Amino acid sequence: MDNISPGVILLAIIALAALVIAAKGLRTVRPFEQGLIENLGKYRTTVDPGLRFVVPFIQRMLKVDMREQVVDVPPQEVITKDNVAVTVDAVIYYEPTDPVKLKYAVGSFIIAVTKLAQTNLRNVIGDLQLDDALVSRELINSKLRQILDDATDKWGTRVVRVEIQRIEPPPDVTQAMHRQMKAERDRRAVVTEAEGDKRSAILKSEGVKESQILRAEGEAEAIKRVADADKYQKLTVAEGEGQAIERVFTAIHNGNPTDDLIAIKYLEALQGIADGQATKIFLPLDTSGVLGAVAAMGEMFRESSTPAGNVAADDE
Repeated sequence: MDNISPGVILLAIIALAALVIAAKGLRTVRPFEQGLIENLGKYRTTVDPGLRFVVPFIQRMLKVDMREQVVDVPPQEVITKDNVAVTVDAVIYYEPTDPVKLKYAVGSFIIAVTKLAQTNLRNVIGDLQLDDALVSRELINSKLRQILDDATDKWGTRVVRVEIQRIEPPPDVTQAMHRQMKAERDRRAVVTEAEGDKRSAILKSEGVKESQILRAEGEAEAIKRVADADKYQKLTVAEGEGQAIERVFTAIHNGNPTDDLIAIKYLEALQGIADGQATKIFLPLDTSGVLGAVAAMGEMFRESSTPAGNVAADDE
């Protein structure tokens, strides 16, 4: 140690100091960041992600996060067009587009965009009725996003979307809305039940009507079939009787009957007629020939019986 000269020690100290200073000038820019390098407080350039070197004590690097960010807008009281105070809060999603503007054009972007969102929420919701505000969140989100995007463009950011988290009316208004909703649901239930009863009655009457129609059609079809069967039976019987009469007539004609046989058959027919319960019997008009034949037969029977009587008298 005694052999080391003071000059070597000084050089070693200077080298070590230079190494420390050089190490202090190394900067790492992450993939989602961009670096802004300043020379003696003045913007010089923008560097991409990677290992960068800045001159210590002369240059300085400011890192800007380029990822999409979210800003929570605190709840605030807003008066609607129909003079109802509602509590509204929202969230804003934005992403940086120009790190230079974002760093140098606005002092505190979060505070600025929050105040801007609160102010425009009052304007947008103040133009709407309470009922419209409660059901028009998409419209409010779209209008507010467009306003904020136009206003923050000069700050090097783009508003991606705005979401209304809550629109809360006062408790008394909420209770009135609940009563109104309940009354409306009761009314819809009554209407639906009435429509159901009406539809049920219509369907029931239509069912009865169709049933009666089908029953009438069935009865008509049954009557038609019975009539067809009766007609067929009568035609069959008539054809049978006609064939029987035709055969009897043919047999009589071929047998060449005498007047005596006809008279006997006529008497048999009269006997059958006389067996009925009627007190009056109507005979055909043309009966003189048959009656004459009957008289001739009686005369013949008397002549055949008279000689036998005379012979018996003579024998006595």
